[in-house]
Amino acid sequence: MSEKIPILIIEDETAHAEALAEALEREAYSVTTAANGREGLDKFQAGDFYVIVTDLKLGGETDGLGVLEEIVKSNQSCEVVLITAHSSIETCKTALREGAYDYIEKPIDLDLLRAVVNRAAEKVRLMRENQRLQTHLEDKFDFSGVIGESPAMLRIADKLNRAAASSLTVLLQGESGVGKELFAEAIHFNSPRKNKPFVPVNCAGLTDNLLESELFGHVKGAFTGALNDRKGYFAMADGGTLFLDEIGDMPLTMQAKLLRVLEDQIVIPVGSTQGTRVDVRIISATNQNLETKVEEKEFRQDLYFRIRGVNIEIPPLRQRREDIPLLLNHFLNEFAQSEDRPVRGFTPAALRSLKSYDWPGNVREMRNCVKTMVVLTDSELLDVADLPFEMHQQASGEETLSNLAGVNLNELEKTAIQRTLEMVNGNREMAAKMLGIGERTLYRKIKEYGLN
Repeated sequence: MSEKIPILIIEDETAHAEALAEALEREAYSVTTAANGREGLDKFQAGDFYVIVTDLKLGGETDGLGVLEEIVKSNQSCEVVLITAHSSIETCKTALREGAYDYIEKPIDLDLLRAVVNRAAEKVRLMRENQRLQTHLEDKFDFSGVIGESPAMLRIADKLNRAAASSLTVLLQGESGVGKELFAEAIHFNSPRKNKPFVPVNCAGLTDNLLESELFGHVKGAFTGALNDRKGYFAMADGGTLFLDEIGDMPLTMQAKLLRVLEDQIVIPVGSTQGTRVDVRIISATNQNLETKVEEKEFRQDLYFRIRGVNIEIPPLRQRREDIPLLLNHFLNEFAQSEDRPVRGFTPAALRSLKSYDWPGNVREMRNCVKTMVVLTDSELLDVADLPFEMHQQASGEETLSNLAGVNLNELEKTAIQRTLEMVNGNREMAAKMLGIGERTLYRKIKEYGLN
C-alpha cells in the first residue's frame, strides 16, 4: 500500500496488542492502540480509522460489542473486526448481523489477521472513493450552483430541480453552445437515477441504419460488418438516462422506431426478433423549433408530444447579460487554477467589451475565449489587448459610434471596407466575412469606391 492506512487496535493485554500492532505495521499500516473500550472509543472519535480491531472481552465497562455499537451509530466509513475465544463464536455471529466486518479466533493467526484487515481496509477505501466521487458529482451538478442571477436563470434552476425529482421526459431547447448537455447531466445527477448510467447520443449526421444500430444495438450478421452482437445505447442506459442531443435532426423513419420504444420500453436489436425490456428516462435537446418542424411535416407530432414532458427554454447569453460577469469570473477562476496562471480579474475596459459582445457561440464560446486569454496573457488582469480579434473590432466600433451622427452613409461604408481590408492585410475572404457580405459584393464595392 502506497499510503499508511490508519488502524485502531483495542486490546487490554499489552503484549498481545503490541504483537498485533507489529504484524500490521509490517503491512505499512499506521497503528494506534488502546487498552480498554472507553479509551478505544475516545481515540476513535478523535481520529479517522479505516479498520478497528477489538477484542470481544475487554477490561472496564465497555466490551467489544459496546465498541461495535458505538462505531455503527457513528455512521463513519470504517469496519470493525472482532477477536474472540472459541467459546464466544455465537456472540460474534450475532455481531456480524449488527455490523461487524468479520471475527478472528484466538490464538491469532497473524497471516489471517493481515488478510482480513487488508480486505476490510480495501472495502473502506472503495466506499470512501465512491463517496468522494458522488460528492464531486453533486457539487458539479448542484442546481444551486447554476451560474446566473437573471430572473430567467432562477426560473430555470427551479424548473430543473422539479424535473429532476420526477420521471418525466425533458426537452431542452436553445441555441448551440448554451450548455444543453450540462443541464441534462444536472437533471440526471440530481435524480433518483444518479447512480445509473448517463448516456449521451448525438442524433445529427447519422443515417437511419447507423442510428438504429447505435440506439438499439444489433446481432451478429445483421448487416455487412456486424461481426459480433453489440449492445445499443438504450441497453447501456438501462436504469439511467439517455440524452438524445440534436433530436430535431433525427430522420422521420427513425422517429417512428424511437416512438415505439418510448411507448412500450422494449428494444429489438437490428437483425433480431427478440425484444428486451429497458427502463430508461429520456432527455432530449435541440437548437431547432420543433413546433415549426411539426407543421412542416419534418418532425412527428406524436413524438414531439411524447418527449415534451417538461419543456425548458435556455436563453442565449445576449438575452441575460447580467449573468455575463458571473460566468466570466467563474471561467477565469477555473482556468487560472487549472492552468496555474496568476490571473485574478479583468480591467474595467475589458469587462465592458466582454459584456457588450453578443456571444453568438454562447457559454461554449465564452469558456474557450476566457481559457485562451488566461493562457496567453502576461498580466494579472485581462485587458482589452487580450481580447480575441472579433472583440477588438467590436470594441473599436463602440468607441467611434458617438462620432458617426450626420456622416454620409456611403462614406461610412467606404471607410469600414477600407479599414477592414487594412486590418486583415488585404485578405478579401476574411474581410467579407467580417463585414457580413459576400465576396462578390465586396469586390464590387472595392471597385466602386476605388479602394486598393
